[in-house]
Amino acid sequence: MSSPSRRLVWQFVAVFLVALNMRMTIAGVGPLLNDIADSRGVSAGALGLLASIPLLTWAAVSPLAHGISAKLGMDRTVTVSLVVLALGTIWRSLDFSTANLWLGTVLIGAALAVANVLMPAIVKRDFGPRTPAVMGVYSAALGGAAGIGTAIAIPVSRAEVAGAPLGWEAGLLATGLTIPVALVAWLLIAERGGRRAALEAPSPAAPVGRLVWRSKTAWLLACYMGAQSTTFYILATWIAPIMFSRGASAVVTSTGITLFHICGMVGSLVAPLLLRFDGRSLLQVALPVIQLAGVIGLVLAPGATFVWIVALGLCCGAALSVSLTLIAQRSPDARTATAVSGMSQAVGYSIAALGPVLFGWAHDLSGGWALPLVVSVAALALHLTAGWILRDGRTVRLAP
Repeated sequence: MSSPSRRLVWQFVAVFLVALNMRMTIAGVGPLLNDIADSRGVSAGALGLLASIPLLTWAAVSPLAHGISAKLGMDRTVTVSLVVLALGTIWRSLDFSTANLWLGTVLIGAALAVANVLMPAIVKRDFGPRTPAVMGVYSAALGGAAGIGTAIAIPVSRAEVAGAPLGWEAGLLATGLTIPVALVAWLLIAERGGRRAALEAPSPAAPVGRLVWRSKTAWLLACYMGAQSTTFYILATWIAPIMFSRGASAVVTSTGITLFHICGMVGSLVAPLLLRFDGRSLLQVALPVIQLAGVIGLVLAPGATFVWIVALGLCCGAALSVSLTLIAQRSPDARTATAVSGMSQAVGYSIAALGPVLFGWAHDLSGGWALPLVVSVAALALHLTAGWILRDGRTVRLAP
């Protein structure tokens, strides 16, 4: 294997390991929501904000990622993000103050925001024509890691030491176990020499970070990103409470949400293959339609809960892969892709952050799951509209 090929393989491994940590630390919150609420004396609906904090932080921090990476370089910025992510995960699990839970989550959100923005641009920069396939694997790793996070959170929290359960703090801490591995792998490939620095050098003549906000295509990408993220985070946060409310045991519920994330991983892997045969991407239109049937079924036909979970997991994973691929493919170069990614994720996650909160508020208001369904339907309507317009293959064009 030649040196360039070997370097590309190691870069792929590092990207995969980073992806494992982009969702695991926040996916563990949903299964533990009831435990956290009970320990703090509040309703699970009130803690819907806890699930939205990372999204709100992403919305606030994402626009800053382009400028930070222009100064430090994309690889070094990701390194710093992983360090901050580790610190935030530890801080969140310190149990001597309620503030630690919230402040640690904010730090986690800030770290993930920067890495989220940069990874699609790094993939476009390093993998070129292989971008859709690599983004599919990256998205699958996001879903798979989220599945691991949800799978281990409840068992770890209820494992007993000296006759007492470890508690939700230990469950959340366990979701950060792979961060050191990713950090080491990324450090090994981070320093690449002068060619990389030249590729990342900012151009004073092209203030991409500002111009991207004037692009209609970038706004459509932002709406697509926000709508698909809203559906995912509503489901990731509320599938467990929905199942618990219907009498499901902790084991059955853990199986359900783990299946959701595993199916998301499969959907992410399959999406790039479908995109190869659908250049104008009917897939991005079909996904919200199938998801609509899934969320209606989840609420109104609980007898087939696992059928709906499988369908929703597959579609959520595919939608994420399509969204990230669109950001990379519809941008003319890696530098523009960083700005488009930052802008679309800032706007997109501002939309997505409302999802779990509104869903929880509607549940507390009605006591059931039919009213919260309206929140999901609204998100899917936006998803479908943005996807339909983006079918024409338009690209981001930056005009001063």
